[in-house]
Amino acid sequence: MFKVGDNIIYPMHGSGVIEGIEEKEIQGQTQKYYVIKIPMNALQVLIPIQNIEKSHIRSIADKLSMAAALDIFHHGESDLSLSWKQRYKINSDKMKSGKLREGAEVVRDLTRMQNDKTLNSSEKQMLVNAKKILVGELRLIRGITEVQATDLLEMTV
Repeated sequence: MFKVGDNIIYPMHGSGVIEGIEEKEIQGQTQKYYVIKIPMNALQVLIPIQNIEKSHIRSIADKLSMAAALDIFHHGESDLSLSWKQRYKINSDKMKSGKLREGAEVVRDLTRMQNDKTLNSSEKQMLVNAKKILVGELRLIRGITEVQATDLLEMTV
């Protein structure tokens, strides 16, 4: 599915690159693993090739998909009527999906809420992580710096 050098998005962790494919024996079982470097969290993870679909890892989006996500980010409606528990559950599910559009919605909605009132610590942390993931993907797709990607998001929230 992926090859060495591919840029990927690992839900809840951010953008990364497939650094290698290695065969390893873990707990007496030999399998092939993707070796993934995730710079955002200074992580290197091994994902069994046979489990890659369950992990929701995906290739980075194309420019058209990012443009559509940014349109939703800047112009989409936010549902501010939910309790924080409902909102947290919905946003957690969106982040776990790894879908670009859903991640953009989480950043949009939490940023708008933060502009109106103080977020609780769980939602603040979710916003920080979701924003890092979105900025990381935007940076890769557009070939821009992290500062430029952050500025692009903050223009019209």
